[in-house]
Amino acid sequence: MRACVRILLCRVYICLSSHLSLSPSSLPHSPPPRAATRPLAMRSPRRRRAHPTMMAPSGDADADPHADDVFDRLPDDIVLTVLARLATAAVSPADVASAVLTCRRFRELAAHPAVLSRASAAAVAVRWGAWSEAAHRFLRRCAAAGSLHACYFLGMVRFYCLGSRATGAALLARAAGGGHAPALYALAVVQFNGSGGGKADKDPRVGVALCARAAWLGHTPALRELGHCLQDGYGARRDAAAGRRLLLHAAAREHLSWKHKYRHHGDDGSAAEDAASRFMVDWWESHSTKTEARGCLPGGDGDDYDDDLRLCSHARCGRRETRRHEFRRCSVCGAANYCSRACQALDWKRAHRAQCAAARWLAVVGGAADDDAH
Repeated sequence: MRACVRILLCRVYICLSSHLSLSPSSLPHSPPPRAATRPLAMRSPRRRRAHPTMMAPSGDADADPHADDVFDRLPDDIVLTVLARLATAAVSPADVASAVLTCRRFRELAAHPAVLSRASAAAVAVRWGAWSEAAHRFLRRCAAAGSLHACYFLGMVRFYCLGSRATGAALLARAAGGGHAPALYALAVVQFNGSGGGKADKDPRVGVALCARAAWLGHTPALRELGHCLQDGYGARRDAAAGRRLLLHAAAREHLSWKHKYRHHGDDGSAAEDAASRFMVDWWESHSTKTEARGCLPGGDGDDYDDDLRLCSHARCGRRETRRHEFRRCSVCGAANYCSRACQALDWKRAHRAQCAAARWLAVVGGAADDDAH
């Protein structure tokens, strides 16, 4: 391009020279040629100047508060995408809280429904020791944004701890409608026991249907509960063979899941326990040791603090009766209470087999009878 321009300029100059008679006096005086000079020495490269915000100290009053920041020029859509990915991959509520405390822009964008709806189960797993009004408000926002994990967690806390049966059941139903397997099983337990109502409110058929849906989604406790229902003919047509197959399948799934937890966590699996059950266990333990814990959570009803209401004897369940004599009892000793057959089977294998006095007495009597027979 430059060569073409030069050729064009030369042609224009030749045309002008042929048509105009220019004398040497009429030409502009050209300066004399410059004397030859020595070539300039190579200069060292200039040092790159730092940004004014980097040069000024942190406490300098002369620093420009309105200095251009590259991060401020990022579109909100990109920041929302990053925060949503963080909420999805969060392993604790502290991950989301750290992002919120970074700056005002993060705090505003982190409250967007597109971020709160993607909150993982670990992101909403608030522990009882960290419970506060801010944590309660965070869970409400996540549930309103559409997070199924937040709906399930807050629904369990409201139904069993705060005594808000209607709102708790509504949150559980919302999570179950979205295909949340633990919420489906939680509603099945409510239907089996008639929780929040009377004995006439029990509906085993609905409980079996909810258990079947949760079991189809891969929930092991629901699979075990469904096996017991089929084996006993409770809420469904009795099919002992199918019930035993489901129980064996549940035991195999539980064994594989525990093996996976031992391999990756190196403990007794408490890191992967249900966060809602862990919260309820800590809540009732704190209430039993500190009577003033009743006022720590808003929305509680007085009937939830009746001393005659019993907890599920399974140490990792956390459910409590909503009326007297709601839970089933151990058919041997009558001292242990369980919210479901699944909790009863788990507690029998872990602890109650050694604690059941009647079972020990029967074992001793049976052993003595065998000795006498021989």
